[in-house]
Amino acid sequence: MGHAGFDIVRSANNLGGVDDFIPFEATMRAARAAGLSVGDHIDEVMNGTPGATQSTIDELRALGVFAANPNTVLEIGPGSGRYLEKTLKECSPDRYEIYETAAPWADYLVDTFSVIAQPTAGCSLSPTPDGSIDLVQAHKVFNTVTFLCASRYFFEMARVTRPGGRIVFDVMTETCLNPAAVSAWATQGGTGHGSYPAAVPRRTCVDLFATLGCSLEASFLAPMGVATTEVLVFTKGA
Repeated sequence: MGHAGFDIVRSANNLGGVDDFIPFEATMRAARAAGLSVGDHIDEVMNGTPGATQSTIDELRALGVFAANPNTVLEIGPGSGRYLEKTLKECSPDRYEIYETAAPWADYLVDTFSVIAQPTAGCSLSPTPDGSIDLVQAHKVFNTVTFLCASRYFFEMARVTRPGGRIVFDVMTETCLNPAAVSAWATQGGTGHGSYPAAVPRRTCVDLFATLGCSLEASFLAPMGVATTEVLVFTKGA
């Protein structure tokens, strides 16, 4: 078929999980061959942004996100676990829940880090009770999904966070979209990946979470692709 200009590929009925664009087996082999951790391989080789994950964790540490020693953590879309692994170096929660649509990565994270993989429909955290989580986070997730998918998760994140808990996630806001950044995405960003990169207005996030009892504590820019994404840190009120 290749001689005729066609490729045969496996079709999967998935929910847009990270297995679509970070294949499990190939990534693991490449990381081992390079002598890198999976997370460092993705940052350095696949994304071309060395140290990006660690820099985000460093910023969160400086903001005191880990200082409260969160006892329960929930992460949406951990994928390869590069943020998960570094989070566990900062705190020692008794319970770490993940919602991951890519089964090979979810199985790997459960086996490697003893986290709890919750069943996911790709837009809900329904297995997690109200007000039960100290730290809810999602990294490089909401710039890869549709607006409605992200919005549904926002409501769920506020629901499961306990009073006084933190909500951390990044979105590609207007802060990240000056003319130079838009030009870079348009000319250097490749063909994209479905909805990636997806933009969400910053004010939409801040105002929505305010109605859900969560106030914006801090924000900062982090590398993503050919430009940046904005990390938002919310605190849920009593």
